[in-house]
Amino acid sequence: MVNNATILVVDDDPKIRTLLRRCLEGDGNSVVEAFDRHSTLNAVAHAPIDLITLDLNLGPDDGVEIARQIRTKSDVPIIMVTAKQDVIDRVVGLEIGADDYITKPFHPREVVARIRSVLRRARGIAPPAATGVPSDCLCFDGMNVVLDQMSLWDRDGKSVDLTSGEFKLLEVFLTRPKRVLSREQLMDLVGGHSYAPLDRTIDNQIARLRKKIERDPARPKLISTIRGIGYSFTCEVEKKEDQRA
Repeated sequence: MVNNATILVVDDDPKIRTLLRRCLEGDGNSVVEAFDRHSTLNAVAHAPIDLITLDLNLGPDDGVEIARQIRTKSDVPIIMVTAKQDVIDRVVGLEIGADDYITKPFHPREVVARIRSVLRRARGIAPPAATGVPSDCLCFDGMNVVLDQMSLWDRDGKSVDLTSGEFKLLEVFLTRPKRVLSREQLMDLVGGHSYAPLDRTIDNQIARLRKKIERDPARPKLISTIRGIGYSFTCEVEKKEDQRA
């Protein structure tokens, strides 16, 4: 079960907060509301929050900066919600550790579905497999990934929490092992856009991913840096039927 969660809805528009409250409570969750930086940080500090939906544009307050402050103290999942179409805002949001990103206008059921998915990953719960359809598991260096469930399991069989950006990056590497990929190629494959002006974005994401999959992140062997070009996933990747489905 991924409902019965406490969701912090952060938006300066009371109509949006009311809309999301109704949908989320209808899905069996509890909702806490905030509308600015102070009320958001206060809620995170004093309430057992399971997930945050965070509007990027909160009047004078910057949602990205709020998310950055939250990340210094908590790993609570964050879904960015914004009316902005600016690719830079999306990249920065994912770079600082947001777990997903939704652009207004949105359908309330889409938000509920995204929240369910993020909570599953955060809690290490795999969604039910479709009847009669086996899930494929990709295995590398003792770790296992189920792509259609967005699940990663470590060498001890424990679930590893990845943001959506980190998971997409890992998927790119696992489906293209031993290929040298430039930063521009990786940015395009991960985000579907060209992020050439932000060439440090992919480096930061890879640094975070290495901390979660490498045996020794200080001496990475799975994701190798190809100086002057980009990166390569050097490990063998094996495909087998997932036994958890």
